[in-house]
Amino acid sequence: MLTVREVAEKLGVAASTVRTWLNAGLFNNAQLQETPAGSYWQIPESEVRNFVKPKTGRPRKPLSELKGRPRRKERQI
Repeated sequence: MLTVREVAEKLGVAASTVRTWLNAGLFNNAQLQETPAGSYWQIPESEVRNFVKPKTGRPRKPLSELKGRPRRKERQI
């Protein structure tokens, strides 16, 4: 089992990003452990090995929505 920090290092992202993914349910077998000092996540290594990072940014508009719009003019160099 790995901590949030260890998963972040393995995937090359911030720990806050891993917590966001955990809260969104992207790690199915992760467990939230409660202790008197606070709570922490435990993520199985198999989940990290098989994990595919979600795409970021806004999805592209379908071509049907783009038809009829004027094209950008190309820059002259």
